[in-house]
Amino acid sequence: MYSFRRFAFVLALALPAVSVAWSQESSSSSAPAAQAQPATPAENQGQQSVQARIRARREQRRAQAIRDTYGHLYEAFVGGGYLRFKPGPNLQYATMYSWDTALTRYYGEKLGVTVDARGYYGTAYVGLNEFSVTRPAISNYGFLGGPTYRFFMRPKYSLSARALGGVAIGNFSGDANGFTPASLGLYPDSTTYAISGGVVGETNISPSLSLRLSGDYYGTGFGSQMQNSVGFTYGLVYRFGRQ
Repeated sequence: MYSFRRFAFVLALALPAVSVAWSQESSSSSAPAAQAQPATPAENQGQQSVQARIRARREQRRAQAIRDTYGHLYEAFVGGGYLRFKPGPNLQYATMYSWDTALTRYYGEKLGVTVDARGYYGTAYVGLNEFSVTRPAISNYGFLGGPTYRFFMRPKYSLSARALGGVAIGNFSGDANGFTPASLGLYPDSTTYAISGGVVGETNISPSLSLRLSGDYYGTGFGSQMQNSVGFTYGLVYRFGRQ
């Protein structure tokens, strides 16, 4: 009788421990099985739809930033420039510095019409002569207009091309001390045609303000000859008005 009681007491103590060990073994064996289950087609489709919505929202934000920046009606530019210009048929090229202003009216985000005014100032080296005038100051002014086309647009920067035509006014006698420009080898004072073209790059500081740098070709017809000059312009662009 005493042995039976002791056996029952030991069995009562052992049963809870066996139950706990069994439950732990069952949970540990079922965890890998749960982890090993592949994702269902519905879960894969849900992940793809989330990624598609993220891409769509990103594209919407980008398109809205482009509209906010390039949806303005007008662009006003003010800045300066540099040009290599030949002031006479047999003279070397002179370095000229300029001011430049322009206003562009846009018809959509890409196509616009530009009017441009600029002035170039420099010193021509005419060599030694009997007039003791070797480095007279010269200038010319251009008034042009034509189309501008944006062919590359991003929220932070853009690239455009433009082609302008108009008139150029040359002043080559202002520093000749009364002598004729021709006697110094310079072109005569005159009004002639002017053409200009180039690629314009802009970096946006804000939707309404940007920095501009453009390569520039400037052709004129002083002295019944063609002057093919190259240089660049730089400055600030301010956008205003809404299309």
